[in-house]
Amino acid sequence: MTEEQKDLLYKIAVSMTPGVSADIVRAMEARDVSAEEFICLESVDLSARLGLARGVTFQMVHREAALIRARQEMDYCGRHSIRPLFLSDPDYPYLLAEAPDAPVLIYVLGDGPLDSPHSVGVVGTRRCTPYGANFVHKFVEELGGLFRDLCVVSGLAAGIDSMAHQAALDAGVATVAVVAHGLHTIYPAANTELARNIVKSGGAIVTEYPSGTASFRNHFLARNRIIAGLSHISVVAESEIKGGAMNTANHANSYNREVGALPGRNSDRASSGCNHLIRTHRASLVENANDIVDLMGWEICTHVKAVQRNLFPELDGDSKLIYDCMRMEQDPISVDALHYKTLLPVRRLMELLPELEFDGVVTRCPGNKYTLV
Repeated sequence: MTEEQKDLLYKIAVSMTPGVSADIVRAMEARDVSAEEFICLESVDLSARLGLARGVTFQMVHREAALIRARQEMDYCGRHSIRPLFLSDPDYPYLLAEAPDAPVLIYVLGDGPLDSPHSVGVVGTRRCTPYGANFVHKFVEELGGLFRDLCVVSGLAAGIDSMAHQAALDAGVATVAVVAHGLHTIYPAANTELARNIVKSGGAIVTEYPSGTASFRNHFLARNRIIAGLSHISVVAESEIKGGAMNTANHANSYNREVGALPGRNSDRASSGCNHLIRTHRASLVENANDIVDLMGWEICTHVKAVQRNLFPELDGDSKLIYDCMRMEQDPISVDALHYKTLLPVRRLMELLPELEFDGVVTRCPGNKYTLV
């Protein structure tokens, strides 16, 4: 086992230790306590190193049990290409890390952009109406047309959540699904194919729960804080007063993040929560993509640099490799196909393709495919 693998093992074990929170991880970082030391130090010594109040300890028996489970989980992650990200890791999503109750560790399946400069949470009721469904599809399509690096974040639930993910896939933009269970399964099962398409298209499935963890009601409520934490703004499309989407809005408010809501008729139960958020000044009225642009102050790039297709002296390294590969293709090519032909990691491709698109070298097509301009 390499030092990097060993460090990851202990980080997973820390996350599985009862009583560990984001505050504990931040104390570890501030007091230079490594994950290995957290697991291996005697309880009294650990409490002293962390500056914990007298009598507050992490029992060795619990930490040893966590280490055993961590070995199993690390093996599972390796076999299924799942990336565990620890709160203090440099590649942990910075927006989520700002949340005071951020997950100690998240498991990520896929290469979706967890730090997109234009990430929008879209949530709502499972019992949506055609009014809410039509809004979601048009809203995501419009916003995706303005920002090609848009990332739509939602919860993979039936109704508005599923429609938000599908709208992102249809618009050719990234989408991240946050689930309330381990990555050994997908709930609801009817969304298994949708989850598979999210990962294939360059998106990601995210959870704070290790494999084998079933979905419980309190897990869904905890899941909502991750949706809010990954999003610059959370938009509630339709919700009743006590809907789960209202919980997401509450988390976003507590993080001092923007919240938007689609207004509806006062006689529509599915819009009662949205109207309440707007009426109590806990959400801004959102009817279209331009409302988000105005609310967030995002700058739309209206100028694309003109570049001659047959001469790119500025391209070198991996960018030139991508260009040379695409010159041989008559039809738009997917990221997976580019990965196969260039042998470049998918993450590297997802970094370079938006840059090449901005420079006017390539253009994005439906289905998350690219072609030369």
